[in-house]
Amino acid sequence: MSAEWVTALAALGTLLVVAGTAIAALVQLRHMRAANQITALMHCRETMEAAETRRTLGFIAHELPKRLADPAELQRIAVFPPVDPDYLAVATLGNLLESIGTLVKRGMIDKDITCDYWAAVISLAWKRTAPITFAARKAIGNDALWENFEYLATVAEDYHARHPSSYPPGARRMPPDTSMIDAMERKT
Repeated sequence: MSAEWVTALAALGTLLVVAGTAIAALVQLRHMRAANQITALMHCRETMEAAETRRTLGFIAHELPKRLADPAELQRIAVFPPVDPDYLAVATLGNLLESIGTLVKRGMIDKDITCDYWAAVISLAWKRTAPITFAARKAIGNDALWENFEYLATVAEDYHARHPSSYPPGARRMPPDTSMIDAMERKT
């Protein structure tokens, strides 16, 4: 075998080793990205399930609509930044959803996974806090307040339109257990 063939085979071997290393590096980067995404999602999940967050979501779902209907209360709400503890909690939740919206917008966490977890919560939180958000934006003269939260709410709405149920289509379901419903209906 001539020296040229040996050199060509050595170059080909080097190319194969470099290509294999590059492929392995890409696979490793993909695994690292997935691990980072899981870490971010779990941190978001812990925060979303924290007692204070749950209390604030309950306030937003049940109490805030009543307060927004009261003209005297609107004056308390209009203070920006808020000083009332309930509205401070709403602002904290808005900031949390703003952060999650930023992570989704930048592709750091997957839109569909985020929405599979929290689309209903995000939509409800946005719809109930939108009047406060737009009033605060007007007060500060800047539409940037919670714009990633707003983006996240649009992503959640789009997800709901595509996935009215998060249950996998065609998957078998468990038979319904109506014993509690039956017992409640017997009492009334």
